[in-house]
Amino acid sequence: MSRGAQFDGPSLVAAIRQWGREAGFSQIGVAGVDLSDAEPGLLAWLSQGFHGEMHYMAAHGLKRARPAELVPGTVSVITARMDYLPAATSGGWQDAELARLQRPGEAIVSLYARGRDYHKVLRQRLQKLAERIAAQVGPYGHRAFTDSAPVLEAELATRSGQGWRGKHTLVLSREGGSMFFLGEIYVDLALPATPAEPAHCGSCSACIEACPTGAILGPQRLDARRCISYLTIEHPGPIPEDLRPLLANRIYGCDDCQLVCPWNKYAGRSPLPDFDARDGLAGAGIAQLLAWDEAEFLRRTEGSAIRRIGHVRWLRNLAVAAGNALRAGEDAGLRAALARWGAHPEPLVREHVAWALGAPAAPPELSAGR
Repeated sequence: MSRGAQFDGPSLVAAIRQWGREAGFSQIGVAGVDLSDAEPGLLAWLSQGFHGEMHYMAAHGLKRARPAELVPGTVSVITARMDYLPAATSGGWQDAELARLQRPGEAIVSLYARGRDYHKVLRQRLQKLAERIAAQVGPYGHRAFTDSAPVLEAELATRSGQGWRGKHTLVLSREGGSMFFLGEIYVDLALPATPAEPAHCGSCSACIEACPTGAILGPQRLDARRCISYLTIEHPGPIPEDLRPLLANRIYGCDDCQLVCPWNKYAGRSPLPDFDARDGLAGAGIAQLLAWDEAEFLRRTEGSAIRRIGHVRWLRNLAVAAGNALRAGEDAGLRAALARWGAHPEPLVREHVAWALGAPAAPPELSAGR
């Protein structure tokens, strides 16, 4: 990394925060690079195997907690958060989202994934912010990240005042709840850190109690292997049979711990159209999505974060949701839609389809009582 020109630190940080808002970010902060006191917690989490099959977490080791090792020359980290609720999101959105669980035939995609891939949105805007800084101070060393490298994003965010670590391990803000993305710019500029925010969860344990699979073992203790977001996105193999019923109709991610969080009544709306829900990713029926062949899946998910799981995992997730819907007395063409994939060349799909089709019909009184 090269060294930037001389500058007034506090004034530059104030300017960066303003430029960040102009670029669509909700808040900008600055953290130092000494994260050594976070290393024991990271090592303990990895040693317990809570990262599951996210082998890259262990492969990068402590580099995740050492910014100057990841990008030599780094002396400060600029952090950014960006709200992602669509601008048209109405009041009562949390209850409206939770109500989707009462419609077993509807496929639930996590809110953050219904629009454009956030990696693309944040990366482009972080780069523009970095260029704006260069225009002010001259050439300097920098690299931008958003969930794309071994970076302790939540740790850097909390240290720089973006919020505090909620009991579900996500970052919470008094101004924006937790419905936001995080990004960073590692820089070789010695910038003054912005003050951290104290925790404001108090005795509330709503997120822990709401977790469908019990993945939140206690405050700031998450076993990713049981988390629905991990199971439907990161996990490459069969979803454990004992956990399948707990997924209900969630086919990509899970928002439950955020939906019950009182702080999310303050969740901000994004001014960017990028995060508006695409057709077919909010309110679609499971049978409707099972009709997508691989070409249709790729077309519908172009530029979306969902594409990264591929059509095979997509079908795996849909099969689990379909099986759960059948067990709840829902059909509406589900069996026929599933049967289409019963001879899929991938064993992963065949296994989950067979499990789903083996679902017993719900008793008449259960069907009538929904």
